[in-house]
Amino acid sequence: MPHRTLLPLLLCLVCVDASAAPAGIFAFTDDDGVEHFSNIPNDGRYRMFLPDRLAPAREALRRPRGIFALPAEKRPFHQEIARASLDTGVAIELLHAVIAVESGYRRDAVSPKGASGLMQLLPGTARRYGTSKLFDPGANVQAGARYLRDLLRLFGNDLELALAAYNAGENAVLRHGRRIPPYAETRRYVPLVVAHYRQLGGTLSE
Repeated sequence: MPHRTLLPLLLCLVCVDASAAPAGIFAFTDDDGVEHFSNIPNDGRYRMFLPDRLAPAREALRRPRGIFALPAEKRPFHQEIARASLDTGVAIELLHAVIAVESGYRRDAVSPKGASGLMQLLPGTARRYGTSKLFDPGANVQAGARYLRDLLRLFGNDLELALAAYNAGENAVLRHGRRIPPYAETRRYVPLVVAHYRQLGGTLSE
């Protein structure tokens, strides 16, 4: 039976006998906002749950391998990213950095909260920018780039605030006095994206 519980009880779930799990812990959030966790993904909404979703991107900085050892122009979906950059004015390096951290270039990535595709857009954000094709690389990157462009404009081209808003929502940044919100993931997310951005040749004058 899948476990139906809230996130604070996650520690009880990660103790599941690994030998009984096909590939770890899976999770999804239902329409009522209830988070479900299980080692048996017997519902099509389950996706792999990573307690620290930023860990792969941190490791990619320490030991760049595979995709992460390539320059931007050699990475997957570069044509779609370059087109979105041209259309929105958002730096190619920044779009690559966000994708590297958000999805690791996995076009079918889905978070337990339903953020999907290369730039991990929530369905509502994708609709706001004119697409429902979350798993179409071109449509996903275009919508994500337009959202990031608007966040940069909203926060006066302050890259760190725009990234904080991309992670936590613009209202969270505004509520906290136009500062990075005191959320653990956001505080880790912003410098991680900036580090990938710099590694690709981006500058903070963006």
